[in-house]
Amino acid sequence: MDRLYLMTVFVAVAEEGGFAAGARKLELSPPAVTRAIAALEERLGLRLLERTTRHVRVTQAGQRYLDDARRIIAAVDEADEAAAGINAAPRGHLAVTAPMLFGRMYVMPGIVDYLQRYPGTEVSAVFVDRVTNLLEEGLDVAVRIGELPDSSLRALQVGQVRRIIVASPAYLKASGTPRHPAEIGRHTVIAATGASTQPEWRFIEEMKLQSYKVQPRLTVTSNDAAIEAARCGLGLARLLSYQAAPWIASGDLLPVLQEFELPPVPVNIVHRDGRHGSARVRTFIDLLAERLRGDPGLA
Repeated sequence: MDRLYLMTVFVAVAEEGGFAAGARKLELSPPAVTRAIAALEERLGLRLLERTTRHVRVTQAGQRYLDDARRIIAAVDEADEAAAGINAAPRGHLAVTAPMLFGRMYVMPGIVDYLQRYPGTEVSAVFVDRVTNLLEEGLDVAVRIGELPDSSLRALQVGQVRRIIVASPAYLKASGTPRHPAEIGRHTVIAATGASTQPEWRFIEEMKLQSYKVQPRLTVTSNDAAIEAARCGLGLARLLSYQAAPWIASGDLLPVLQEFELPPVPVNIVHRDGRHGSARVRTFIDLLAERLRGDPGLA
């Protein structure tokens, strides 16, 4: 059997978690998938999958082969698209991920624009507040906020954001505007975190990093909730600048302690495509980068 075909079958079975599911994805019969996996394991002389009555699990050797097979299949797809022409209209499925609130505010409008421009495409959007593994989770493009670790991923910086303290005009009128981070202890604090009941807020004072423990009166697990509580006048909230940008522009929130802010952190579009990149990935990155670079909330 053709080796690329065997790799494709193996990747489908591994990603779908079963022979029957892999067969459905590839529109093959279950016996054909079983024969392909058996032929691949015989060719390699090792066990790629462990079967039980209910589950299929990739072996340690199989995981290494799975990573390589994904890269090879992606490279072949790239070569096919390059041969068809660099200006070919993008087609097929694209998987995109971003932080939850950033995805809703900034990435989703770009996805809608992309789908309207290119009728032959489909997009899966995964908006989660964790660092995803593009290769293991089958994702094509990610938006990352913060410094990037060394990796094989390609990155394109499209903006930057800052950590800021905000409050409503009504709260600041009633409770006063803090002029120094040490005054935060006298204010009501809203913490957008579930990790600690006593989070630390960090600032730059006289060129040095200083940390202040805060005792939140309200702790929430979403930035949306923290923004709403601050808009309602409860107290001070610490957010990324893009999260508060619409409400600062409308006057619902005001930034404080700006002279003590930490340095800004970059916003990058990262992807795992090779040198040329598929048309669907390339066109999406170009479109999203243009939109993000033109947004004042990321300047």
